[in-house]
Amino acid sequence: MNEKDKMLKGMLYDSSDPELVALRNKCHKLCQEYNCLEETNKRRKEILKEFGFDESIYLQGPIYFDYGCFTKIGKNTYANFNLTILDVCPVNIGHDVFIGTGVSLVTPLHPMRYKERNIYFDKEKNRLLNKEYGAPITIGDNCWICSNVTVVGGVKIGSGSVIGAGSVVTHDIPSNVLAAGNPCKVIREIDNEEREIIKEMNN
Repeated sequence: MNEKDKMLKGMLYDSSDPELVALRNKCHKLCQEYNCLEETNKRRKEILKEFGFDESIYLQGPIYFDYGCFTKIGKNTYANFNLTILDVCPVNIGHDVFIGTGVSLVTPLHPMRYKERNIYFDKEKNRLLNKEYGAPITIGDNCWICSNVTVVGGVKIGSGSVIGAGSVVTHDIPSNVLAAGNPCKVIREIDNEEREIIKEMNN
């Protein structure tokens, strides 16, 4: 099993593997190009297609991906300024998701013991090695991830949920709830009362 396969399966892997370094470099160049383009430039759509994203999504930019190719984004999803996705494990974002400014989806994890976490020289490979692992992130359809939210590896957020601004999501969040805080916790369910609030605002 190569290092990329280990990485995607959430196993301990060597992040300095040449294949992974090449994939990251390619992705970082595409992100840099995207971020330097005007919002109306057609090349932006081409870059999103290179990542494998549907043409209906809109990423305001700047964007920062580790690999890009290990992230899936559903149709009609929107992300505001400064979206960061570290996709060493798969990141799956559903359809019609709203993502606020400064949101970070971070799948990488590191060993707690520094002796296992620190960079070291491998005599056999004759280069520096860095061992880490990760866990996937899943965000369901119709979610709203508010500004400055961080979602860590291994978390699933159910469809229709709202994550309040500044939250740090360390555990799974069920569908159709409002959750917020550090660590993020469910505050209440989202029900038909929300519709009444909208009606009042429009009267």
